[in-house]
Amino acid sequence: MATTTRLFRCPPEAVFAVLADGWTYPTWVVGASRIRYVDEEWPEVGSRINHSVGIWPAVIDDETVVVEWDAPKRAVFHAKGWPIGEARIVVETRPHAEGCVVRIHEWAVRGPLQYVPRLFTDPPLDLRNREALRRLAYLAEGQWVNDETEERSDPEERGATES
Repeated sequence: MATTTRLFRCPPEAVFAVLADGWTYPTWVVGASRIRYVDEEWPEVGSRINHSVGIWPAVIDDETVVVEWDAPKRAVFHAKGWPIGEARIVVETRPHAEGCVVRIHEWAVRGPLQYVPRLFTDPPLDLRNREALRRLAYLAEGQWVNDETEERSDPEERGATES
């Protein structure tokens, strides 16, 4: 199992706000190229995102399913990406003095990669998930800063007027 960790400068709730928006999936998930459909129930357990992986025209259409959702602490996803296989992804957050620590655990559960030794699969998964966490941090931290700014600052107090 590949485990990748990063410090985010935002609360866990900001991270889960991004995860709860299925349409942002290709923005932070490395390899996802587009979203075709997000269940209205997302992120309830059993809900799905239909996505594509790869670069056009060589894209594979598949899906990710929510297995567990315990916001803002833990989310578990089952991602499909055949013919490569299927993976279990666990995203966990814990509060930190500077925001929160986010950890992704990922491992193959079906398909050819489940038979490849971790010595060969974990390093590329770690690299991929470092980039995924970097992208997720941009979204979560940016959203949190902007939401906080709007809550603390009334436009009229800043001298803004309606046009």
